[in-house]
Amino acid sequence: MGEVTLREYRAGDAEAMYALDVACFDPVFQFSRRAMRYFAEARRAVTVLAEADGELVGFCIAEVDEESYVVTLDVAPAWRRRGLARQLMTEVEAKARAAGAESMALHVFKENVGAMRFYEETGYGRVGMVEGFYGRGLDALVYRKRL
Repeated sequence: MGEVTLREYRAGDAEAMYALDVACFDPVFQFSRRAMRYFAEARRAVTVLAEADGELVGFCIAEVDEESYVVTLDVAPAWRRRGLARQLMTEVEAKARAAGAESMALHVFKENVGAMRFYEETGYGRVGMVEGFYGRGLDALVYRKRL
């Protein structure tokens, strides 16, 4: 597996992002093609993609504001546990901070123990819960980090 390169979103990336999202998440947690394009191209979006050997292997989308929000973080299954998620989050956080963000928030499915551990290890603290965030019976934990 080749070296990873990070880059910003370009028009036309949404389809590959959608395909990776389908590979990463169960249907209930996946974005539609339309939603993926909407979030990636939003006016206040910071979207960072990771490529290796010309293939998309991960990406992160955040909505930047005073309190920014991680819309999604996707890493291809074959690329997990290699530091790529941390690399993507570090880049997105730096871009959000440079744009004036003071903190970053995100939601995690309450049964996604691996994601909870990852965010806690990268400085995020659990600050609440939203019942039914992902659908009936699919609650989310809210995490926040000061940038």
